[in-house]
Amino acid sequence: MNGTAGWAADAVLARVRMFVLALLLLGLAGTLAELLALAHYEDSWQLVPLVLIGLAFVIVAWHLYDRSAASLRMLRVVMAFFIVAGVAGVILHYRGNLEFQLEIDPTQDQWTLFKKVIRAKAPPALAPGVMAQLGLLGLTYAFRHPALSRANRS
Repeated sequence: MNGTAGWAADAVLARVRMFVLALLLLGLAGTLAELLALAHYEDSWQLVPLVLIGLAFVIVAWHLYDRSAASLRMLRVVMAFFIVAGVAGVILHYRGNLEFQLEIDPTQDQWTLFKKVIRAKAPPALAPGVMAQLGLLGLTYAFRHPALSRANRS
């Protein structure tokens, strides 16, 4: 690839990367608003996504301020925690719904029980998966970021 084509590709990639970051910020803001509207802070486990979202906002602001490899590395760490929190949240929501359904009717067959647990509205069993999606979006932003390659060259 010659110099001009390489520069053009880098410019397009920089725009796509900024779009992904904007999507991440929009997703963080929307998820935060929804969690606060649902009063998702009644026990310590419910605070985990709120704390992670707040931390993500701080780290993204830090990264936008200095564009350093350190801020990107920290963003990657926090986004990995988002994925873990998403998986853990799905498990916790599922277990809560399972206990409730078993209290209602302990004689339900496994398939009926599974369908009811997955389709429950409160808490929605798969809703925490959005945390994993946000984590993947943040990791996509940081993937092969130029600031990381500059830091490796120095």
